[in-house]
Amino acid sequence: MGFALWTDDELAWAEGRHEYRPMGTAVVALSDLFRQRDFRSARKSILGHGGNYAGLFASLGDLNDYLASRRATRSQRSSPAGHRA
Repeated sequence: MGFALWTDDELAWAEGRHEYRPMGTAVVALSDLFRQRDFRSARKSILGHGGNYAGLFASLGDLNDYLASRRATRSQRSSPAGHRA
């Protein structure tokens, strides 16, 4: 398996492959997690539509861990000084 990830301010797009076969593209809110059923071969690719390339991931678990850590980092930056969420 392999997944490429792009993000913007509100959404995350992933394109997946399973044993060299395309799984398709999935899009979720940055506050959500990807599931295998989210991937659709009929969904248009994000390539050429903008977004920030975040990298390649070996599994859905790695992909979702990245999104969770990104949310945690953002919430720490937005917390008032001296206050931990």
